[in-house]
Amino acid sequence: MFEDLSFGKLIIIVLVIVILFGSKKIPDFAQGIGKGIREFKKALKGEDENKDSSEKKPDDKQVK
Repeated sequence: MFEDLSFGKLIIIVLVIVILFGSKKIPDFAQGIGKGIREFKKALKGEDENKDSSEKKPDDKQVK
């Protein structure tokens, strides 16, 4: 599929993306992809943000 993808074709693809989305939105888009990948990796490892709060034992004040 990508065997015939040359350097010139890559430049054309990048230029089309810059024209379509604008140079200001591309970093935001890339940052969003990076955050998504990080969240996906955390989910694969089983690291849940709520895991720390759910493992805490309730205080005596809360248990009445």
